[in-house]
Amino acid sequence: MPDAEDVRRIALSLPDTTEKIAWSMPTFRVAGKMFATLPEDETSIAVRCPKEERDELALAEPGKFWIADHEAQFAWVRVRLTALEDEDELRDVLADSWRQAAPARLLEAYPRLGLPPQG
Repeated sequence: MPDAEDVRRIALSLPDTTEKIAWSMPTFRVAGKMFATLPEDETSIAVRCPKEERDELALAEPGKFWIADHEAQFAWVRVRLTALEDEDELRDVLADSWRQAAPARLLEAYPRLGLPPQG
């Protein structure tokens, strides 16, 4: 089961990503734009997610995804680390959030980042 150190290692392995403490917690940013946080006790992460998808995820898998009250108006979702299957699922979640925050130049430079391998 992934933990906070796995989040940090995987997030920082993504191109042009930095870690910065904000609101007394670690945040991860691509080209200065936040795409993930490790809130409170570091047992979950908050990641970017379009509101329509976020609501569907929270309804479909409430043990894994939920919407924090103070983030409800934003396109973010919380993910329980203990509910993730493995590091690959964590990597997929972080890469998806990274893609939503990354500037076009990085998306063009890394078009396959975080996408499933083509069979």
